[in-house]
Amino acid sequence: MKQGLFEESRSELESQTVSAFGYELIREDVLSDLLGKNAPQLLYWAGKNLARKYPLQSIEEIISFFETAGWGTLTVDRMKKNEMECHLTGELIAARIKKNAEHSFQLEAGFLAQQIQQQTNQLTESYEQLKKRALKVIFTVKSEKLT
Repeated sequence: MKQGLFEESRSELESQTVSAFGYELIREDVLSDLLGKNAPQLLYWAGKNLARKYPLQSIEEIISFFETAGWGTLTVDRMKKNEMECHLTGELIAARIKKNAEHSFQLEAGFLAQQIQQQTNQLTESYEQLKKRALKVIFTVKSEKLT
């Protein structure tokens, strides 16, 4: 079976690491400056675009991708027929929430929405909710049948 793009990239770069500081400089400072007030909308679109480049076959693969990308620990809290709630936690997530109340997790939301849409063939959107006290992000992922 042909190895997917995610697995190829992962195996090539797995032994290398990037400091969280370096990642946050690009994510919080450079991207914010470049994208300006449109950052959340553009990051959501960028997340959807990334998902198209790295198509995954299951929720387990999505969870693994989040870990490998350094986006945090993604867990599925509950699933209904056309709705799913996921929690994103981790040291970097907690630090980001503590540091910047205006932080957006729209890159991750867009990525998650597009992955689920590709897996279910249903129009899907994802909404983020910051839980500052719990230091986590909750994504509500909603799907509806394509006509």
